[in-house]
Amino acid sequence: MALRTLIAPTTLGLVVTALAPALPAPGADADRAAPPRGARSTWTEADKAGFGTARTRGSNVWFTLQDGRVSEVFYPDLSTPSTRVLELVVTDGRTFTDRASDDMEVVTTRPDERSLRFRQVATATSGRYRLTQDVVTDPHRDALVVRVRLESLDGGRYQLYAVHDPALANSGMDDSGRAPGRALVATDGSERVASALVSRPRFDRTSTALLGDGDGWSDLEADHRLSRRHRAAGPGNVVQAGRVAGVTGLPGDQRATLTLGFGADARGAVRVATATSRTSSRAVAARYDRGWHRYLRSLRRVPASAAGVRREYLASALVLAAAEDKLNPGALVASPSAPWVWGDEVKDLSSPSGAYHLVWSRDAYQFGTALWAMGDRAAARRTVDWLFGVQQLPDGSFPQNSDVEGTPVWSELQLDEVALPIVLARLVGRDGPRTYRGVKKAADFLAGFRDEETGRRAPYSPQERWENQSGYAPHSIAAQVAGLVCAADLARRNGDRASARRWLRLADRWQSNVERWTVTTTGPLSDDPYFLRLTKDGRPDAGTEYGIGDGGPSAVDQRRVVDPSFLDLVRLGLLPADDPAVLTTLPVVDQDLRVDTPNGPFWHRFSFDGYGETRTGGQWEITEEDTGTTLGRGWPLLTGERGEYAVAAGQDATSYLATMAAAAGAGDMISEQVWDGRAPTGEACCPAGKGTRAATPLTWSHAGLVRLAWTIQRGSPVDQQDVVARRYLP
Repeated sequence: MALRTLIAPTTLGLVVTALAPALPAPGADADRAAPPRGARSTWTEADKAGFGTARTRGSNVWFTLQDGRVSEVFYPDLSTPSTRVLELVVTDGRTFTDRASDDMEVVTTRPDERSLRFRQVATATSGRYRLTQDVVTDPHRDALVVRVRLESLDGGRYQLYAVHDPALANSGMDDSGRAPGRALVATDGSERVASALVSRPRFDRTSTALLGDGDGWSDLEADHRLSRRHRAAGPGNVVQAGRVAGVTGLPGDQRATLTLGFGADARGAVRVATATSRTSSRAVAARYDRGWHRYLRSLRRVPASAAGVRREYLASALVLAAAEDKLNPGALVASPSAPWVWGDEVKDLSSPSGAYHLVWSRDAYQFGTALWAMGDRAAARRTVDWLFGVQQLPDGSFPQNSDVEGTPVWSELQLDEVALPIVLARLVGRDGPRTYRGVKKAADFLAGFRDEETGRRAPYSPQERWENQSGYAPHSIAAQVAGLVCAADLARRNGDRASARRWLRLADRWQSNVERWTVTTTGPLSDDPYFLRLTKDGRPDAGTEYGIGDGGPSAVDQRRVVDPSFLDLVRLGLLPADDPAVLTTLPVVDQDLRVDTPNGPFWHRFSFDGYGETRTGGQWEITEEDTGTTLGRGWPLLTGERGEYAVAAGQDATSYLATMAAAAGAGDMISEQVWDGRAPTGEACCPAGKGTRAATPLTWSHAGLVRLAWTIQRGSPVDQQDVVARRYLP
């Protein structure tokens, strides 16, 4: 997936503005100071163990799982987290209080490989009990359902509590909570979304308070019971807690069901939660499973190429489908996560949370091609329709990213993101007049683009696919050439031959010059020519310097920076797999960027990349240039792209597919990055070849696995357009 390292992005790197807390005006009356709102609300880290939703469009709730708890819950769309965490707490009421994220050993799995139903089994480190949670959403309503089983392993008597931290409408600092009757209800300051948590058996003791001001978790931690029964709190960072009746003081096997309902107001949320709670949780789970079973049956059968990784292939197909918003069909988010919290250190990164639950047209292209390959052609076409529905007018460009409604969030321009929707439109057969109007605007934008800062024309791009550098980048040029050739074909189909001729002349010129702009013959990494990540000036033999960003060198010779993205020239059909410069670049990239793990090979994004964990395994943080504090790790999606190249070169790529699958966690989620085990930290973060605390699941990683499986099956890249390949390949 692309960068995600910019806050206030510029073509030169990263700009961070620290905001000081607002202070009262001099002489302001203390009585008029803002009321306390509790400790600052942050989101949980990105390494999710599970991600799910019902297949039906009538249920607009998505959940994530982490460390034995439900982490962010999204409602009413996939750009809007509305719960920070829903966690279970076990106590004996006298001597200890355990929470799953701290005091239990947790394993998260999918009991049914054909469904996104998840099970979290948490065993107390003390050996006293086992806590099992099955998590689904109600296919008929906007509700999350957690079926709970608490087993005493030593004959002890234990109590079960639920702790809910709402963060309605993508903000945890303006919620109000109360406990009318048997529900824990929260409303948002905007008065447009509410939640209600109910339990069967019911809650017999509840608390609603501001975080850090007598909240339920702090109360339990202090004396192992809810001694402070706060009835209402807010607005602010509200935390709600409830003790489950009937699961108190009984040894053996105890069961309960928690239901978290959502609505436009408190009454609606309570109504939804109550209706779902009156339905058998097993029946809800069965309907949930059947929905995903039907979906998989509608697809092409698992290809023979994926027989050895069937479970992970199915998981990837399900994640792709789940990543589509239901209120805005065709909008697929990059991930339901915020890498490394994106806000523990710098407030502006996470509040409100945008992070990766946004839509990039580049990512949407990857998802659409995978959906098309696996047989969900309707979803692939919806993706095209959504993209051209949010196209920026009148110029015809596309947002750097946007929320699922199409509202732009980041503000930079990347020309591959203008070109790839055209390529996808042709692939899926969206060739009618309505789509062509958008295609023509996008193609004309590429043809006429001139960068305001440098005066350079396309294919120079203000940003390339990793989103923090401007220049002539092989991947961006490949996308733009393919886009213009596909646009020309769509133009001919719509009777616009003049535009077709104009775009083809330009595409041919760019294709014939790509090596002149991006292949160095004087670089220090090899005596042979090799592709660079990019050139700032179209002069690859010049030692032009630029700053890498993310704590990397502030000035590095562009000839020292390579990137596997040049392989898109082969995949999209601009160069043959045996092109001399391609063949001489492969060993350079492997020497500089490849990392071998017990699960197989992965590649770093580019030389000197700092977008990853610290050297001691700590989470990524914003650092000064030249510090090298953080290090980019291996990317599973790059293993997939190397596999697609291998197929194009006539090689066996099944080992790359196996490597991608092996990177998944126990819940079958594949991360943005895997731990590379570089000395001296060893496994300070995670096992080598397994996901780090980067975005998990990364939809692009899952799309890459599906695409590679079908590329192997087909014998050529699934998204290579015949009209491009016939024009440029021998």
